Amino acid sequence: MSASPVSAVIVGAGHRGVGYARLSLSKPEMLRIVGVADPDPVRRQRAAEMFDVPSDGLYDTAQEMACAPRFADAAINGTMDRDHVPTTLPLLEAGYDVLLEKPICPTRAELLELLTTVRRTGHKLMIGHVLRYAPFYVAIKQRVMAGDIGDVYAIRSTEAVSYHHMAAAFIRGRWSHRSTNPILLAKCCHDLDLIAWFKSGVAPRFVSSMGARTVFTEENAPEGAGTRCLVDCEIERECPYSARKNYLEQGRWPTYAWESIEHIEEPTDEDRERSLREDNPFGRCVYRTDGDVVDHQSVIVEFEDGATATHDMITGTARPGRDIHIWGTKGEIQGFMEDGSFVVRHADPRAGHERSRT
Repeated sequence: MSASPVSAVIVGAGHRGVGYARLSLSKPEMLRIVGVADPDPVRRQRAAEMFDVPSDGLYDTAQEMACAPRFADAAINGTMDRDHVPTTLPLLEAGYDVLLEKPICPTRAELLELLTTVRRTGHKLMIGHVLRYAPFYVAIKQRVMAGDIGDVYAIRSTEAVSYHHMAAAFIRGRWSHRSTNPILLAKCCHDLDLIAWFKSGVAPRFVSSMGARTVFTEENAPEGAGTRCLVDCEIERECPYSARKNYLEQGRWPTYAWESIEHIEEPTDEDRERSLREDNPFGRCVYRTDGDVVDHQSVIVEFEDGATATHDMITGTARPGRDIHIWGTKGEIQGFMEDGSFVVRHADPRAGHERSRT
């Protein structure tokens, strides 16, 4: 480790950008935050206070920051999906290494432009595919690399997105429209990255995908459902998606739910309830929004060596989590990330030993 901490700037002072930067508060010997760029003056100032950033390190945009002489080793880019490439390119040109929140970008053209710039400038670009570092997946990768199950020829993974997560992020929240990013990229880019990671060195040859929006539609609205939970809904108390229940009583997703009133210094419960009644998008009925992302989708991949992989995204589930099953020529691995464990099985022809576990 370097004798001095890495100095970094935050670009996009939202949930993810600030989340990564918090390492500097617990590990100041590793990371030091020296600048913030965000067009929202409230978020910019709050981040500045949290990380003790002087006023001359504050900027409205990444472009403005990139025009100033470089004053940090790296940039933590936590902007919204469609802003990733437009904000990263000037930072690379200015000499910053960049940690870019996933997903990389929504279009192939932007991806190629980003790749070209990285190669030309020679600066580092790291994508926030943090599950590669989760102990659960690291241990599975080690077993695969060690040859415990032979050559991988099939992978199946599933991500179950909880009912309240789906409602908060992809029905009522910022990722409710395909124009922001398809939900498969916004929610399952980790899973697709892991599939490619387990087949490292073997490129995908064919990819197919299909999905639909079948649950969160007006046709599926229960009888008595209104347009806003706290205004005209007759079944609000029984509905699992009740805005009162999810955001006021259970306190779920506060970073998202109260974005519309974050300008209030210390909002009260009355302020929060009023916002849900009036213009807060989190007060809307989940069955009656203008969103257009799918609520379930499947992907099929064929690799150049003939191996196949499937991934299913299911939303609105009671139990969230990721599971994975990998088959190799000598055995298989199966596990559920939230349980923090997996099993390795090998075929055994002896009577009573059809399979063994380790």
